[in-house]
Order: sequence, then C-alpha cells, then structure tokens
Amino acid sequence: MEDWARRAAAVTAGVAWVALALQLGIVVVRMAAIGQGLGAAAWRFLGFFTVLTNGLVAVVATAVALYPAGRIATPRLRLMAVVSIVLVGIIYALLLRHVWNPTGWQAVADHLLHEATPLLFLATWGLSRHGSLAVRDALWAMAPPILYLAYALARGEADGWYAYWFLDPAKLGDGRMALNTVLLAAAFLATALLFLGIDRLLARRIAR
Repeated sequence: MEDWARRAAAVTAGVAWVALALQLGIVVVRMAAIGQGLGAAAWRFLGFFTVLTNGLVAVVATAVALYPAGRIATPRLRLMAVVSIVLVGIIYALLLRHVWNPTGWQAVADHLLHEATPLLFLATWGLSRHGSLAVRDALWAMAPPILYLAYALARGEADGWYAYWFLDPAKLGDGRMALNTVLLAAAFLATALLFLGIDRLLARRIAR
C-alpha cells in the first residue's frame, strides 16, 4: 500500500504544482493589466487560503512521494494537509462557487485547486500508513486556519483587501465575523476528529 501511496502522492504533487503555477500566471497577467508589477501579483496570489493550502499539499505530497520517512511526510503533517485541502473544496462548493463564474484558464485553475487536488490528496492520505495519530494531532490540524485568520486580518487591516467575503469584518460586522470564525474553527476541528477516527478504523482493518 505504501507504494500506491507514493504513486498517488507523485500525481497529487504534480497536479498541485501545475495548478499553483497556472494560478500564479493568471494573477500576474491580471495584475499587469491594471498596471501592477510582480510584487503586487505575488502579494495578491499569497492572500488566498486555497493557494497556501495547495502549496502545503504540494510540499507534503512531494515529500511522501520522494522521502516518505522524512520529517515533512509525517502522519501529523499529512493530517494537517488533508483536513485543510478537503475543507478548501467543501467551503468553495458551499460558499464561493456561486459568487463568480470563471472561464478559460481560470476555470481550469479553479477545478485543479478546488477539486482535483483535494480528491487526489484524499486518495493519497487514504493509501498511506495509518494508526500512529493521537487526539492532540487533531489540534495541530487547527494551525493552518488559525494562522491564516491572523494573517488575513492583518493583511486586510493594512491594505483593505480580504480574499473571502466571509472573513471581511468591514462587510460583516464584528458579531457576524465572530460567528463565522467560530463556525470555521468548529468545522476544522470536527473534520480533523473525523479523519482521526478514519485513521484508526483503517489501521484496524489493515491489521486484521
């Protein structure tokens, strides 16, 4: 099964890196059209949780494919990555898909970032070795959304731009913003605990 996990990870890493490169190119072209340079394009590109999470998945999947016993391919980091990327796909489908209708290369990038990478890394995670996670690892899976929230709010305070409407305090107000934060935190924790349970079930099944 480990060989299959490495193969799946290689495919996942390839798709994730291509998706990130494509999205970066799109942002560079879009920002150039309004007179902004590479620095502004990179700043905008790195403002999205989707991009940062796909970057995390690309790095972890590359490690699983090439260095499965290394520090970056640990079960804890794989859990962190799978929870974040699965919720990227779910949140996009529920809260963001209706907001815009991308076409052309942007539509391709959207499908890769929000659908292909989540499904491929979910498969990679499922094929990987299981049984070594602890409950505290579910708390580690909360690190990406917590760090991103602080980062996104600091960015928004600095330049007035928020990547996601549901994290824009100027539009939502403090009460709704606080509620959204609690709901997102609960979603991440519940998903992490769900994957922890699946991890234990898979470990028992393989042990039989």
